Amino acid sequence: MKRIFLFLATNLAVMLVLSIVLTLLGVGRQGAASGLGLDLGSLMLFSLVCGFTGAIFSLLVSKPMAKWSTGARVIAAAASTDERWLLDTVRRLAERAGIVMPEVAIYDGAPNAFATGAFKNSALVAVSTGLLESMSREEVEAVLGHEISHVANGDMVTLTLIQGVLNTFVIFLARVVGFFVDRVLLRNNGEQRGPGIGYMVTVFVCEIVFGIAASLIVAWFSRQREFRADAGSAKLLGSPQPMMRALARLGAAPGGELPQSMAAFGINSGGGGGAWLALLATHPPLEQRIAALRGVQS
Repeated sequence: MKRIFLFLATNLAVMLVLSIVLTLLGVGRQGAASGLGLDLGSLMLFSLVCGFTGAIFSLLVSKPMAKWSTGARVIAAAASTDERWLLDTVRRLAERAGIVMPEVAIYDGAPNAFATGAFKNSALVAVSTGLLESMSREEVEAVLGHEISHVANGDMVTLTLIQGVLNTFVIFLARVVGFFVDRVLLRNNGEQRGPGIGYMVTVFVCEIVFGIAASLIVAWFSRQREFRADAGSAKLLGSPQPMMRALARLGAAPGGELPQSMAAFGINSGGGGGAWLALLATHPPLEQRIAALRGVQS
């Protein structure tokens, strides 16, 4: 539960801070209210800037942040037979997927893996030491195929664009609601120009509420993306069985926790929480993913 709420808070933080700072500087207030009317054009431009700036910035720094936050060590030259096998496997899967070979890294931790990067041909695939130690090579290859599929599908960019669009509407709608609450319900004073305290409070509350609703949509897209990456792994390996066994093994042991900024890109985000918290989960339950792969097999 704590992990999910922290992930949600991370998604909301950049958008809230940026929009509040610009509003205090007068940018948001000027865009929200022009005289006694609503300047929708300026407001939409303001919302686009706030909505996409944080999302795009997070995407651009995703790879260095992932290395720093996990302590991942990029394999520049293989120092062992296992590292040589890992590099060769990623290279082979990348060629099959039609992408440039991503950087390959290892980090210390319980079984997990992730892929990230702003560009399809400049990505990073990392696996934990726990994953390498607890799985067979065929199972590790299936996990690598899953992560390579994320890269080939452009999932990081897709989620960033979805988050940016939703952030834009969150900021836009929050200020529209704030304008009408301030004008109609709290002040209704035609002589006073510019939004008042009612506008500021309403915008802040609405951004949080609408932001939570937007996170539900982003989480839903993320879960669909996981099913597609599982199927992509099955296609790259020529069979869904290795991925099914890898998921079953992950379900038999607690998965490694990733930093909140990386949780949506891991092979396993963990479990727990009630049914309503499942709506905020970035990954489907492992049982559902295995069942979906059985469908691929049939």
